[in-house]
Amino acid sequence: MCFWRDRRGAGDHGCGRSACSAELGIFVNGVVLVHGLYHDPRHFDLVVGELAAAGVEVAVPELHRGSLLADTKAVQAVVDAMGEPPLVMGHSYGGAVITGLTGAAHLVYLAAFVPAEGESAARLGGSTKRLASSIVHDGDSLTHVDSAAAVEVFYADAPIERATWAASLLRPQKPGCGRGVPKRQSWQDTPSTYVICTQDRAIEPGLQREMSRRCSSALTWHTSHSPFISQPGRVAAVLRSLLLPSSGHSQ
Repeated sequence: MCFWRDRRGAGDHGCGRSACSAELGIFVNGVVLVHGLYHDPRHFDLVVGELAAAGVEVAVPELHRGSLLADTKAVQAVVDAMGEPPLVMGHSYGGAVITGLTGAAHLVYLAAFVPAEGESAARLGGSTKRLASSIVHDGDSLTHVDSAAAVEVFYADAPIERATWAASLLRPQKPGCGRGVPKRQSWQDTPSTYVICTQDRAIEPGLQREMSRRCSSALTWHTSHSPFISQPGRVAAVLRSLLLPSSGHSQ
């Protein structure tokens, strides 16, 4: 499922960095948000609301297609339908998805995996022991994240009501997606920004720092794994800052 908003004209903002898509002469007309494992498009509702209020066109494709290849195809279809190259943000496993895309103007990796050639998210490792211990094995090879544990692992810095709401949206996950290897590495020829989340309890911040070196630029936030829940305005502000040129980027 995708949630669309019409772009009525956002204010002028820019990244002010050497790899900014605006500095390359690319006018970015919309944003595509790509969620991670166990998550759902609704987890981005707060960010979508912020962007929509600013007149930004937003699409949030649903994953859970059974494989990295199928997830990537679903997102690629949304990117292709945007008309002009969009800014694409991937969270966590969503980073492996956006790595395989073509046609994006700028990539944002939010506490996300940035696989190189031959790598998968699983091979990169970095998942914490706390996350591993929170995963419950169901029948039919499905797994899910314990709701109470998810509040601490994914949303520790969010207000408890919001964190509980986010945990209630988590979905069972089929196996194998994290072991998929992207067919291309879009970060090699597309401007990219990595957001390191230093208080992440799901993906080791040390691994995030290593992966951020593959991107054009990096930001460091003292947040949990899911700032789109705890600080949606901040996430939206960074995305807006990458849409249009301005004097600087200081989020």
